[in-house]
Amino acid sequence: MRTGFAALILSIASCLAVSAQAAPPADLVLLGGAARAGVTVSAVAPDTEHVLVGERVDAAAGIGAKFPGSEIDLTRSAGPDTAQALTLRWTNIWESGVRLAGPAVDLRPYLARGTLAFDLKVDALDKGGILFRVGCGEDCERHVSYVLPGRAAQGKGWQRIVLSMACFARDGDDFSAVTRPFLLEGTGSGQVSVANVGFARGGTPNTPCPDWRTVAVTPSTLNESWSTDWWLPRHRQKLDDVKRMVADGNSPQLVFIGDSITQGWEKEGAQVWQQYYARHDALALGFGGDRTENVLWRLQHGEVDGIDPKLAVLMIGTNNSGHRQDFPAITAEGIARNIEELKQRLPRTRILLLAIFPRDAAADGALRRLNDRINERLPALADGRQVFFLDVNRAFLRPDGTLPGEIMPDWLHPNEAGYAIWARAMQPELERLMALPRL
Repeated sequence: MRTGFAALILSIASCLAVSAQAAPPADLVLLGGAARAGVTVSAVAPDTEHVLVGERVDAAAGIGAKFPGSEIDLTRSAGPDTAQALTLRWTNIWESGVRLAGPAVDLRPYLARGTLAFDLKVDALDKGGILFRVGCGEDCERHVSYVLPGRAAQGKGWQRIVLSMACFARDGDDFSAVTRPFLLEGTGSGQVSVANVGFARGGTPNTPCPDWRTVAVTPSTLNESWSTDWWLPRHRQKLDDVKRMVADGNSPQLVFIGDSITQGWEKEGAQVWQQYYARHDALALGFGGDRTENVLWRLQHGEVDGIDPKLAVLMIGTNNSGHRQDFPAITAEGIARNIEELKQRLPRTRILLLAIFPRDAAADGALRRLNDRINERLPALADGRQVFFLDVNRAFLRPDGTLPGEIMPDWLHPNEAGYAIWARAMQPELERLMALPRL
């Protein structure tokens, strides 16, 4: 794990050095002395946006009833060298932000070698996180996370952030008429200020971003603002759990690997788990929020080392689609990489790859359709010898394709009734594979 943390420290250090590097003059200014006419400033809340007209705006009217105890306010403030700045303060909220929007602008001239640059001051972020979004067409935004570097920048004054526009562009995006070009988004609790926001046709980036083409197969810890307190401790606890089970002579014969849906076997699905899987000394390796690269990191850092289960059940990918809206081929590549890692570490274990569960209430929901397109690629990953594919999704759906809230209240995570449906639908194949001779 030291290698990963060393890389992380280097990444944070490179981000803290941003103040020493200057960006070229922006030819499209959204906030600053030569700002483009018609740019509006808004405070963003989970379901509403509030235009800043005077010196301050708060989102109390939009969040008070639904999010008691939460606050979002946006004020005009002083930036570096007397520039105008905007200060966003948010408390106990999963989404907030300051958005710069206005008449449609063509961002295509900035894509080849261009940059997005702005000044940033982090006053408080130890209980929150930030990210930066750029519009990429109608109903399209791409983001770069800045959670750990942002926390490291707390209290260090104004710093110049320069990001390559390649951080925000994917194949097929349409930047020709962008009406919402910039958003600084906050989650949890925090206070940050931003100034001198603009796009330039050149410049040297000083802030790294992941390559969208390879992020799903690049091992990484889950560095979200809401995960940093528990994710690594949970990983360490799972390592200890495995060692204890082996020492007690109860080495797991069945392992489930995945995200929050798999983690739910320890909560909503606990009674069903006890009924179906306790007799196999089963182990649940589910971590809320995980994407394919996070599972890969966990596998490479010992979570299945020292055991020899008969069967590993793998379901991962819904956070690739929900969080980043990765292309189906990229998510499928991440799943394939997880399978290869499991085969390498558990050569005598069969793998049951599950189709990603349906999400969204309606059959034509955007994320449902995206997951369906991923699932279409997954049967090709099964070889019928060590890797097997199973799709139990129809068991959750009504005849018209809608997903009942009675079994998935948020149209993503099963409740106890949903876990019972999952177990019953999977049981025939699970029993068949568990009964096969060892590889």
